[in-house]
Amino acid sequence: MPEGKKITAPVPAAPAAAGEDSYSAKTHLHQPMPVTEMATVAATALPANAPEGTLPSEVRPEIVTWDKLVEAIKASGKAYNMAMIEKAYNMANDAHKGVCRRSGEPYICHPLAVARLVLDLGMDTESIAAALLHDVVEDTPTTLADLTAAFGEEVALLVDGVTKLTKIQFSNIEELQAENLRKMLLAMSRDVRVMIIKLCDRLHNMRTGDAWPEQKRRDKARETMEVYAPIANRLGILNVKEELEDRSLHYLDPVGYGEINKMLSERAGDEFLASVSGVIKNRLEESGIEGATIKRRVKSIYGIYRKTIMQNKSFDEIYDIYAVRIILDTLAECYSTLGLIHDMYHPLPNRFKDYISTPKPNGYQSLHTTVIGHEGIPFEVQIRTRKMDEQAEYGVAAHWKYKEGLDGHDKLDERLAWVSQLLENQRVSEDSGNLLHDLKSDLLPEEVFAFTPKGDVINLPAGANCIDFAYAIHSAVGNRMVGCKVNNRIVPIDHVVATGEIIEVILGPADKGPSRDWLKIVRTSEAKSKIRNWFKKMRREENIQQGRDALAKELRREMIFIPDDQLDEFVGSCSRRLRQNSAEEIYAAIGYGGMTIANCLPKLKEEWQKLKAAEAAENKTMEDLPKVDLSRVHATDGVVVEGFDNTPIKFAKCCSPLPGDPIVGFITRGFGVSIHKQSCANAVASMKDPSNAPRWVKAYWADSVRDSYKAGLEIIALNRNELLSDVLAALADIRVPIYAMNARQVENNCAIISLTIGINNTEHLNRVVARLSKVRDVLKVTRS
Repeated sequence: MPEGKKITAPVPAAPAAAGEDSYSAKTHLHQPMPVTEMATVAATALPANAPEGTLPSEVRPEIVTWDKLVEAIKASGKAYNMAMIEKAYNMANDAHKGVCRRSGEPYICHPLAVARLVLDLGMDTESIAAALLHDVVEDTPTTLADLTAAFGEEVALLVDGVTKLTKIQFSNIEELQAENLRKMLLAMSRDVRVMIIKLCDRLHNMRTGDAWPEQKRRDKARETMEVYAPIANRLGILNVKEELEDRSLHYLDPVGYGEINKMLSERAGDEFLASVSGVIKNRLEESGIEGATIKRRVKSIYGIYRKTIMQNKSFDEIYDIYAVRIILDTLAECYSTLGLIHDMYHPLPNRFKDYISTPKPNGYQSLHTTVIGHEGIPFEVQIRTRKMDEQAEYGVAAHWKYKEGLDGHDKLDERLAWVSQLLENQRVSEDSGNLLHDLKSDLLPEEVFAFTPKGDVINLPAGANCIDFAYAIHSAVGNRMVGCKVNNRIVPIDHVVATGEIIEVILGPADKGPSRDWLKIVRTSEAKSKIRNWFKKMRREENIQQGRDALAKELRREMIFIPDDQLDEFVGSCSRRLRQNSAEEIYAAIGYGGMTIANCLPKLKEEWQKLKAAEAAENKTMEDLPKVDLSRVHATDGVVVEGFDNTPIKFAKCCSPLPGDPIVGFITRGFGVSIHKQSCANAVASMKDPSNAPRWVKAYWADSVRDSYKAGLEIIALNRNELLSDVLAALADIRVPIYAMNARQVENNCAIISLTIGINNTEHLNRVVARLSKVRDVLKVTRS
């Protein structure tokens, strides 16, 4: 039991909903006791088989008091600026006074816990101060200017970066999440300490997540699993990564979590590992390898879950549940120890990995081998130097904890180059949705290592293919790629790369470019970005045409029928809402893959609905106008134009009016009067233009009209061999003349047939549409 008196903090009656740890109204609280008198408020603890070497604050998620934080700082042995840290604590304590978390304890407990986690990672004074202050700007009247005046720009900038992201109004949740992720990465690229503090903030929130409502727990757990745990892995902070995964799994699948926890508790893993460790240590000493440190660990629950539940393996088919870690002084001792281990135990084939010669992207280095113990139990042996172990434990945080072991900021910048690359890829693409996919794909922990013919190592995420390999070498190599050899054998360019393969890229002419289909094949965001960039620069006209065709096709699928000569104007009216300057830029972005049609459609649909509503209002106005006495005027081609007699008449192709349609006339320059439907988008837009409004005149169908007018129909049907002949037979049965016809196959095994036919009036048209709708497999018949 920790020191201090145990109390029960009152739970607020109506906690606020905003933020990860919402404030409660002060009126619902008793005066909080000093934090130093608080005792343990247990959070969800990890199982008892937590890995050896796990930090104390991770095993005992207790309320951290100021006194305990001071003790931990002194015990670290590092020279911290205690005056700055104490000043930060006092400011945070005053700012959060009288406020509780959802679980009932004073809110200051959260910043103190985050500061302790930051301290455990060996971060500097400014990081600890920023951890204590990370919520004051968002949740209290304290401003960044106040922090700058009190602590200087460095602490203020760290707090600004960690402050929970301001909620922005976006069209959908995915776009909001992408914007938040972009801000996180940007803060990371400026100062990685921001991300380390943010990870510690999320870790403590996950430890105390039982106070959240059920749905919020699941949402936060999913976000942690998809974003924060992979970032922790990419930064090499493996203890934080594993705990974030385990706690997220506890909320997402408590049954699966419980089953695995039970399986681990039923096996005497600790006794087995203790026995193996003793045998190995004696053998090393007998062989002259002195001073070795041996640790042991049990695989994380989520790591086992992935293999048992997601990969459908039994518990006994997982060979690395138990592991022994041997930490040595020199690199030579590592390889010597590997030989001794293989001499003592039988190694399993294809289970040896040399991450020393080929480090992981997050800087992890170690020798891994899996062997069978004398009891018949498989276990993994990890062999590394002390410097490698420090790097594995603390990741990029080792830059601050063990500065003498790294090569300064140059080494740190090199390890964070992937952040800059991801942001650069995002700048090339206008589509915010790409960032979500790219982040998730680039942060996956699995990776493969392949070689060029010259022996250079190329690191790629699992599932990457030869095209990704080519672009990882250089954009010029990817753009000229025409084929590929793997281990001297020709393979398809979408061959999935496996570790250890020697890959040779076959190059084509210098002006050879990539295929658009590659965007659907490649795995890495780097390759996608380079392909999009090539098409953006080299194929603008082609991009515009392809983007226009694809968008027009999708609009038709959504039953938004816009005449071809009006499409550019319609799309251009939405360009600002889509963050582009013109319809051409939208088409080009769609053509080279910088924007998806799915992200365009919601705004285009909104614009279309507004346009239809305006047309309906215009139609109502025209219908309310007094009618002309048709017996007193002369008709031309079956149309009466008010104020004109025997004037030339032509029917507008944009809307192809038919007898029965409400119509209106437009006085052209030298070509008589053009007849439009009153609902025609061109007519509605022109009537609103002051310069054209006087040229619009009333028009009506006469009592006697022509025998036939041209009308356009579009038929959407399931594609089959005799579809076209059945449609033609139906038209022949009702004796409808056909002036033009076009048929094409589209997605989802559908076909579109466009017809121009002879129609007497709208009533006749409705009969034709009804007849065609009865043809087998016809889904929809519309007037175009």
